[in-house]
Amino acid sequence: MPAITLQGPAGALEARHHPAAEPDAPTALVLHPNPRFGGNMNTLVVYALFTVFQDAGFGALRFNFRGTGRSAGQFTGGTGELADALAAWDWLAQSQPLARKRFLAGFSFGAWIALQLARQRTVDGLMVVAPPVNRLDFSSVKGWPAPTLLIHGTADALVPESAVREFAETQNAAGGLTARYHAVAGASHFFESGQEELARLASGWLQTTDGGVRK
Repeated sequence: MPAITLQGPAGALEARHHPAAEPDAPTALVLHPNPRFGGNMNTLVVYALFTVFQDAGFGALRFNFRGTGRSAGQFTGGTGELADALAAWDWLAQSQPLARKRFLAGFSFGAWIALQLARQRTVDGLMVVAPPVNRLDFSSVKGWPAPTLLIHGTADALVPESAVREFAETQNAAGGLTARYHAVAGASHFFESGQEELARLASGWLQTTDGGVRK
């Protein structure tokens, strides 16, 4: 897939883009976990989600937040990375203006950023994987902004599965849309095992949300 450079608020953003074959195909942006703990656009979960979208015929984009890999700038812990994600979202929208749907996915720190981005742009589908609800401030999340798939591992030692399940139940009770929640048995925060199940769940959910999966 082509390596590209996007213009972000703090300078160049290193990215990978899979162009869609059809001009009206759906698009997807995938956001990576905290780079201070080794997260980047090539993290295995990010790549697995990106591949699910690619195989489904989406135009897909993943990129490195500021200060990660070859991306310019310095990590800010939230505000700057949200600005980077908005710039990447807008670039993808401009590159494929006829897309019939626009999806967003985030893993760990990237899930936190994705939920904030979805309040500022129109998102047709949202994948949230291992949201660190016990480590970051998710208080601004009041219900789901789009049809949502939420996945977490039962063996996550960093973010207890019970905390994420409670978060999902609270948001579902807020009214409006209801997220589909799946706990992957035996999976850690980084899904060293359980990646095949993660991809299967994501692919199946795309089919039920009319994500444009190839027939």
